[in-house]
Amino acid sequence: MGNKTDIVISKYEDSFLVIVTQIGCMGTILAAKKDESVFSDPTYNVSVLFGKRNEPLLLACARQLIEHISGSGSTRSLMISLGLKDHSQGTLKDIVSTIIENCLW
Repeated sequence: MGNKTDIVISKYEDSFLVIVTQIGCMGTILAAKKDESVFSDPTYNVSVLFGKRNEPLLLACARQLIEHISGSGSTRSLMISLGLKDHSQGTLKDIVSTIIENCLW
């Protein structure tokens, strides 16, 4: 990541809040959760609550994180804010790796 990037990870009773910023404030806010069904494999629901809706890499970032959270046995949902100058695939990959290395789940 060429830009200074601040990351905050907070754990709550039923969710995680992750704030990633290169702009000094919150950016696009996404919600992600695992939907389980008795009859099929789990699915993951990721939606943009506020901000850029035409950035598929932001959705992919949130999806990777909720899959990792669920895969580690947690049932918490994820709220993530991505305030980025650089939306490249490499930057988002670095962000996901850093969050997973410092995870609270």
